Amino acid sequence: MTDVRVPTLGESVTEATVATWFKKPGDRVAVDEMLCELETDKVTVEVPAPAAGVMGEIVASEGTTVGVDALLAVINAGSGAATAAPAAAPAAAPSAAVDVMVPTLGESVSEATVSTWFKKVGDTVAQDEMLCELETDKVSVEVPAPAAGVLTEILAAEGATVAAGGKLAVLGGASASAAAAPTAAAAPAPAANASKEVEDSPAAKKAMAEAGISRDAVTGTGRDGRAMKDDVARAVAAAAAAPAPAPAVAAPRAPLPADDAAREERVKMTRLRQ
Repeated sequence: MTDVRVPTLGESVTEATVATWFKKPGDRVAVDEMLCELETDKVTVEVPAPAAGVMGEIVASEGTTVGVDALLAVINAGSGAATAAPAAAPAAAPSAAVDVMVPTLGESVSEATVSTWFKKVGDTVAQDEMLCELETDKVSVEVPAPAAGVLTEILAAEGATVAAGGKLAVLGGASASAAAAPTAAAAPAPAANASKEVEDSPAAKKAMAEAGISRDAVTGTGRDGRAMKDDVARAVAAAAAAPAPAPAVAAPRAPLPADDAAREERVKMTRLRQ
C-alpha cells in the first residue's frame, strides 16, 4: 500500500484545494500517471502516482482544502487488488442498499449545509454521478454516487446542516442496476459520456460568483475545458483592462427658425403717414 500525499506547493504556500480527481477507487494506475489536480491562490499543481497499482481510498474529495504533505489517497498493490476485484463483484450482489455519506470537508471544518440536490427520490444514478452539493464557510463540496442504483431516500434536505461523516441519502438496488447497465444500455453509454457536461472546479465557481462574471467570459484551461480559479482571475483582469466604449457622437441639431425680432425692419415714417 502506497500513500499519495500533497507535494510541496511553492514558497509561502501552505494549503491547496482539491480541484479534480482523474481516477476513482478501483482504477488501475501507472507510475507517474496523473491522479488529481490541486489549486492554490498562485498555481495549479498536478499530483502523479508515486507507484503503480490499483486506486484505493480517496481521503480528500474534490473541493477539500488540504495542507502540504497531507494524505490524499491510497494506492493498493496491483496483484492483490487485481485478485480482489473479481471477488468483490459477486459479493456486492446481496447488498440491497448503499449509504451516501458526507465526505471529509477540510481541515478544521466539521459541518456543512446541503445547498442543492441534483437528483430526486426514484431517479436512477450511475457510479460517480453527482448527487448533491454541500457548502461550508470555505468551499463548495460535490458529493458523487458511491455506486450505481436508484436513489431511494434523501435524509438531509436542502438547507439542512450536516456533519462530516453524516448520512445524506440511501441508494437501493445498486448491484442490480450496475449489472443491468451494460446489457440494457451498452450502445448509448459512450454517447452519454461524450455529452456529459464538464464540471468547473468549485473554486472557479465561487470566484465567478464573487466577481459577477459569466461562465461564457471564462476560457477553461483544465482537462476537457474545465474552468480553474486562475482562468477566472485572468478573465476578470481582461475585462478590467478592456478599453471603455467611445462616447456616442451627438447628432447635429437642426437649425432653429429665425426669430421674428431678427426679421423686423424699422422704417422712418414720413409726414404723410403721420
